[in-house]
Amino acid sequence: MKTLNRAAQLLFPVLSIVLVSQAFAQGDINLESEDNRIAYSLGANIGQNLVAQQLIEGINVETFVAGMLDAFSGDLKLEPAEMMAAIQSYMQRQADAAESALADNLVASQEFLAQNAQNNGVVSLASGLQYLVLSSGPDGGASPTTTNTVLAHYHGTLLDGSVFDSSVDRGQPASFGVSQVIAGWTEALQLMKVGDKWRLFIPPNMAYGEASPTPAIPPNSALIFEVELLEVR
Repeated sequence: MKTLNRAAQLLFPVLSIVLVSQAFAQGDINLESEDNRIAYSLGANIGQNLVAQQLIEGINVETFVAGMLDAFSGDLKLEPAEMMAAIQSYMQRQADAAESALADNLVASQEFLAQNAQNNGVVSLASGLQYLVLSSGPDGGASPTTTNTVLAHYHGTLLDGSVFDSSVDRGQPASFGVSQVIAGWTEALQLMKVGDKWRLFIPPNMAYGEASPTPAIPPNSALIFEVELLEVR
């Protein structure tokens, strides 16, 4: 029963997406109606969350809706035990895919860092952190410690160049504590001086490891940041 409940939590919102899509195809949605605007907004919000969390991958949506409609009518075509087995198979398939992705991402990250370490100008530290100095600030610039707050511009990408976060793109530098960021940042910032701009190559264990905070960063990903230290506070 717990498995069924969990699967329902994951899959039920898919119905909202399908019904909204079907309604659009019929051209009958009137978004001037407050009730329709509420319903549409709730469905869109659920759909965005599903897409972001990648919970609709591998699901035949039409067949899913057919099962929902059969449940409403009471005319189910599978026995409860059969449905339980199918849902358990789905959950196991998802778990296996996640485990495989963890291993594949880690290997890809390690291979990238090993090759990157051979590039001209790249400095590799004992921790596994790598950096490339893009430009240097004036002599005598201050370096932060773990007790400081800094102001910095940054641009973060995955190994394929996909941008997942960027104060540069937002046009607004970020302020944060040196000890309140990922380990790769904490180590690098203490080596930088105000005015320095470095490209950081951060191994997974010094970034987010297996516990990524966002689907935009796959688990076990090495991350690349361009960081410009603007101010030590």
